[in-house]
Amino acid sequence: MNISLGSALFLAGFGQLSVLVASAIVPSQLNWKSSLASLPLLMRQLFWIYGAYVVLSIVSLGVICLTQSGELATGTPLARAVCMYGAAFWGIRLSLQRFISVEPFLTTWWLRGGYHLLTVLFTCNTLVYLWAVFH
Repeated sequence: MNISLGSALFLAGFGQLSVLVASAIVPSQLNWKSSLASLPLLMRQLFWIYGAYVVLSIVSLGVICLTQSGELATGTPLARAVCMYGAAFWGIRLSLQRFISVEPFLTTWWLRGGYHLLTVLFTCNTLVYLWAVFH
């Protein structure tokens, strides 16, 4: 099956937005309320602010891919720059995956499966953006 770059970018938009499902359950699964309670208020606030920026980046990249996939596939300098950012964003996240100590928290089959699915999504997102950068 041959898939066009524009279609791959469009599908990557859905993939990126689906990552938000995992993002939404992380605070409760990791019990952030009690785990972060011992930190000073500023540290707790910064933690949430950094998380919000990550979510905003994921939403932005996802929506851009869903609404501008054809434009991103054109290879214009701006399209390549946006795709380079996307490749760096997801590539860095993918490379950090091996260093994150998640094993103690993967207590059910669906959490383990979700973790591996996230790794697949990070890989696919990175590869699609790299395809767009270098096509």
